[in-house]
Amino acid sequence: MQHLLDGDLSANNGGWQWAASTGCDAQPYFRIFNPITQSKKFDPKGEFIRMYVPELKDIPDKEIHFPHEYLSRNGLSKKYVEPVVNHKDARVEALAFYRV
Repeated sequence: MQHLLDGDLSANNGGWQWAASTGCDAQPYFRIFNPITQSKKFDPKGEFIRMYVPELKDIPDKEIHFPHEYLSRNGLSKKYVEPVVNHKDARVEALAFYRV
């Protein structure tokens, strides 16, 4: 924080919480965080993914954000773990929860 020109605890902390949809929010159903969408938007070539997940270094750019389908189509499913969360189903559950 001491090296940032615009370092401000409340602004930075609140900003990151808002961006990650983890902070307090009066209308949380507006922002259901989608890591795949964020990845496509902010790391279109998957450079960050490849840096930390070397198992996916050879996946084509257009497939890097959701490699499971590509791996399955090419008989490489055992190369990487299965998805832990089905985001589509989790989103539906979250929307139902907030509908109360």
